Amino acid sequence: MNTINTPRLEIDLDKIRHNTSGLIHRFQDLGISITGVTKASLGSPEIARAMLSGGVKAIGDSRIENIQRMKNAGINAPFILLRSPQISRVDDVVRFADISLNSELAVIEQLSAAAQRLGKRHRIILMVELGDLREGISPLDIDNFVDKCLKFSHLDIEGIGTNLTCFSGVKPDDRNMAKLGAIADRLQTRFGLNLVTISGGNSATLNWLFNTRSQIKFNNLRLGESILLGRETLYQESITDLHQDAITLVTSVIESQVKPSMPRGDMVKNAFGVKPVFEQRGDMLRCILDVGQQDVQLDGIQSLNPNISIVGASSDHLVVDASLSPLSVGSELKFSLNYAALLAAMTSPFVKRLYLGKTDP
Repeated sequence: MNTINTPRLEIDLDKIRHNTSGLIHRFQDLGISITGVTKASLGSPEIARAMLSGGVKAIGDSRIENIQRMKNAGINAPFILLRSPQISRVDDVVRFADISLNSELAVIEQLSAAAQRLGKRHRIILMVELGDLREGISPLDIDNFVDKCLKFSHLDIEGIGTNLTCFSGVKPDDRNMAKLGAIADRLQTRFGLNLVTISGGNSATLNWLFNTRSQIKFNNLRLGESILLGRETLYQESITDLHQDAITLVTSVIESQVKPSMPRGDMVKNAFGVKPVFEQRGDMLRCILDVGQQDVQLDGIQSLNPNISIVGASSDHLVVDASLSPLSVGSELKFSLNYAALLAAMTSPFVKRLYLGKTDP
């Protein structure tokens, strides 16, 4: 019987390295660099090393704590803070991140002051709002915004960027991607800037990039999901020649018994405020697994055994129908994950990690 703890994530670093390298080679002729995004892994140093070994030149994360963790583990790479800095954390941002994404003048002013206190210079990427209505400066205000940023003594404008899809689901298209390029051209001409980075978004941009015939006017992408799961974001389509199974969730059976498919008694809402709906399928082999909604997003996982289906879950228990493929107590069952499920499982302190393959850069 397997003695490795469950639930666990099995993380194949060789496959992550392969996915990273595959995406870099795919876009290098277009002049697009890749920032490896580790936020879904809670700043895993092992995953960061695999991405760097695969060819990324910088690591991006949305949490300063994750960046600190990777730096403390000896990861030697430029770090980009992918979330607008908290004004109360500007010293930490300057201390640990080489670059940060920004959209608020008051924060940028404090970043410059922190950089002066610490005897450093800090680079910023200005985020432009192109329709998704998360972070970003209005295109109508960006020129005035840049003019004010240039007056801060200890900051350098590294570039501009945008974020689409994550909040409102607005997809990248010819119009908003062209607008990003036009803004970059205008700012460089008007202010004499050398925008080193024009960041065209995240893994949601890949579907557009694979299919567009328009001129590509950005030179960077911030990729996490496509590296870790081998899929683009918009339609969850697999990317050719990439691994979709670099990370799997492994659970074990803690109960295996034949029970009815329909509950008995008057039904009300469950612990999560939902009134479940069940289908009458007669008696079934119901197996309880050692993972629950506290650990993973239920609608984001799928059994790798096609004969086993999910019935439902509570906080700490996942119930599956194993009638067509019986499982005994102690048996393990593997699941694929989407990005939301991966993020939840990586965040849960109860889900262990097992790294496979090379852990060295």
